[in-house]
Amino acid sequence: MRTDLHIHTTASDGRWTPERLIAGVLAEGIELFAVTDHDTVDNVLSTEALAREAGLAFLRGVEISTTATEHGNGLFHILGYGIDPTHPELLPRLDENRLKLEGTDDDDIRQLIKMGYPIDWEEYEAYTYDRERGGFKSLNFMLDKGLCADVRAFFNDIRAKLNHRWPTFLTPAEAVALIRAAGGVPVLAHPGMSLEHTGGVHAETLAPFLEAGIAGIECYSQYHDAETTAACIAFCRQHGILITGGSDYHGGFVNRKLGHPVVDSSELVLGQLLELSRVHLETGGG
Repeated sequence: MRTDLHIHTTASDGRWTPERLIAGVLAEGIELFAVTDHDTVDNVLSTEALAREAGLAFLRGVEISTTATEHGNGLFHILGYGIDPTHPELLPRLDENRLKLEGTDDDDIRQLIKMGYPIDWEEYEAYTYDRERGGFKSLNFMLDKGLCADVRAFFNDIRAKLNHRWPTFLTPAEAVALIRAAGGVPVLAHPGMSLEHTGGVHAETLAPFLEAGIAGIECYSQYHDAETTAACIAFCRQHGILITGGSDYHGGFVNRKLGHPVVDSSELVLGQLLELSRVHLETGGG
């Protein structure tokens, strides 16, 4: 089956609703996919119901923000597959992460005000935007106020001037434990991006995540060149863990393509993930 196990929707920072995502998946010829929104599961069950109607294999998922002390308190994402999206331990921790992300967003705006940008704080606080635009509050506010030209300008010309710091999230080990408590399988997302500035992708930089309890690595990613993909695969094979792949697609919000890199389930090592996707397809839950 053609597979894409890393897709975002309007529940986090993607542009596509579940309905539009199903249409896109069908058009692309993807047969097995997962919704893995940032620190939320709001669209998981609605997408699953639509996937089941369309005869598609689907994995419930989430992408949890973590802080890895072993890598300079850097930001790393842990994917949780096959989770129970109603699990009572999972939901409050995701809420905590989202509040921290929103706080960082607000801090950026406060910095811009101090730097002399013509921003009214009360106007920003009351601001809302159409979720199908993708992205996040501060970005869309700056675009609507005409204070940056586009997404690239926001990151390169606005955020680059700021002392932008990610908050302290769960550790990878805590996220792994949380995912397992919710019945899921933890996988390290796109290490080629996350480890780019902290030593690169090799056995020594991947080892702490294995020690934290990950069950696999997202080896196939639009962030990875052939060398990085090969290094991830070799590490997974050496340690007998899962090999996954995904596009990190945001509905066109950023320059990525749904279903790319093109991978077939036969190129991956999905283990229990394949069975979990079939259970949900055949029984509608479980």
